[in-house]
Amino acid sequence: MAVNRVPVLKRCRSLDLDPTFLGYDKKSNRTSARAGKKISEYGLQLREKQKAKFIYGVLEKPFRNYYEKADRMKGQTGENLMTMLESRLDSVVFRMGLARTRREARQVVGHKHFLVNGKPVQIPSYLVKAGDVIEVREKARSLQRYKDILEVTGGRLVPEWIDMDQEAMKGTVKYLPTREMIDVPVNEMLIVELYSK
Repeated sequence: MAVNRVPVLKRCRSLDLDPTFLGYDKKSNRTSARAGKKISEYGLQLREKQKAKFIYGVLEKPFRNYYEKADRMKGQTGENLMTMLESRLDSVVFRMGLARTRREARQVVGHKHFLVNGKPVQIPSYLVKAGDVIEVREKARSLQRYKDILEVTGGRLVPEWIDMDQEAMKGTVKYLPTREMIDVPVNEMLIVELYSK
């Protein structure tokens, strides 16, 4: 299994990305070495793809598969792609405020801490559907880790498409998000242009 060991702030700087989208409060004071340089059209498209991959923690091959699946679906390919990325289990856990960062969300899902509709799921890329109930397992609820996480993420805004019960550590996906509900700074049209060449 591939592990992403890239320093987060360094990568954010190179992609002109705010670390808060990944759950980090830190800011980098340095500027990118490429700041101010003109980027080609291909360079812009590539940067948007790298941004989306980095935010959601997806490698190239699965990302390509998401794109092909989104292309076959009804509606606009770019919007379908963003909805699929946002409905990954690790992303939903992060949005529910049950993980401080997206990387931590991926880790706790991999450690079998979550139940989807009463069944344990340990695949971060599991796509949730409308009506799915996601909750922390009984065994994991008493862990100090979740008390600390809820202390940190208590003030974080849970998106409107998730119905969250903080005390029970349980949430329901009311419906899948539309592009307007996803606050990720990615121009998905450039990704579609890149892949459709």
